[in-house]
Amino acid sequence: MATIEIEGLTKFYGKRRGVENVSFTVADKEFLAIFGPAGAGKTTTLNLIAGTVTPNRGTVRIAGNSIDGLEPAERNIAMVFESYALYPNHSVYENMAFPLKSPKFRVPDSEVKERVMRVAKMMKIDHLVDRKIQALSNGQRQRTALGRALVRNPQVFLLDEPLSHLDAKLRHSMRAELKEMRSQLGTTTIYVTHDYLEAMSLGDRIVILDDGQIQQIGTPDDIYFRPANTTVAKLFGDPEINLVEATVRKRGDAGLEVQLLGENSPVAVPQSLLGTIANRDKLIVGFRPADVEILDGTPDKKSHPAVVYSFEPLGTKSVVTLEGLKGSRLRALVDGRKHFEADRRAQFRLAPEHLMFFDADTKKFIGRHNSSETEDL
Repeated sequence: MATIEIEGLTKFYGKRRGVENVSFTVADKEFLAIFGPAGAGKTTTLNLIAGTVTPNRGTVRIAGNSIDGLEPAERNIAMVFESYALYPNHSVYENMAFPLKSPKFRVPDSEVKERVMRVAKMMKIDHLVDRKIQALSNGQRQRTALGRALVRNPQVFLLDEPLSHLDAKLRHSMRAELKEMRSQLGTTTIYVTHDYLEAMSLGDRIVILDDGQIQQIGTPDDIYFRPANTTVAKLFGDPEINLVEATVRKRGDAGLEVQLLGENSPVAVPQSLLGTIANRDKLIVGFRPADVEILDGTPDKKSHPAVVYSFEPLGTKSVVTLEGLKGSRLRALVDGRKHFEADRRAQFRLAPEHLMFFDADTKKFIGRHNSSETEDL
């Protein structure tokens, strides 16, 4: 059982924080993604697990055993680097076979060939095994680097942004292939990325790091639909989530509503959140651009006035930026077959079942609408 337990990992570089009090557990054979912006501490976390960086404090256990103090070569971990780290004058075969021929493993030549060819076939580079690294494309080099790690049969794989140097189309293709390979790997894996699509598509769970601290740990659905705070909400989604300040007001005898986007734009607070919101004057309401509907026909009592600020055609989808009352700007994701001219008046409507509520001061997630509570909105 190659369960990984990370407890209180902390690393400072002088006065700069690398990571602080990072704790999480990776189950056996789980594929965990670590996601965050540049400088969040993602690679530092991997290096602390691999043993190439020494923590100020904290511990790492694999299969229940502490590996603190062990040299990287003694940890039975395979790491794939962002920069490939291949031997340019060697062939694909020689690069993939290199760890098996090291003094530590000394695998018989017949077994080396069997392992290398099996993994090369899985990586779809078996026809390139005699080719020098210098003659490969970036995508083929990345497959070679992944293959070199896979032949080892380690307890743990650590992947440090392995697709970041590929162009967008190839990155999408490799992401799909990595997802397909997961079932064949059967090894506990930690995958670092700054691409939220990679994190969501590949990770069984995701650890969100920002400024060296954990913001949230959860499944892709948890993080996208119930982000722990506005920081996490803004990191996931393109275009970025809309976050609007709102005022809490009474609605009838027992209800509450939030006033957003102008005095004539009330939204009822769901019953499940009344107790949490009752003593607040202000909130932040979040909604994804895909949940903003720009109306074709006449406005209704649930629509909001706006002016088209900008229009960005992106093929099958387009991004429309709307300017509402008091200069507030919102993003809407619309059908790419529709066209909107700047400065044109528009009416839009929100899907209330997708609204998220955040505390105005702490920016922490309070809750969201439930589809069963939206009949009267």
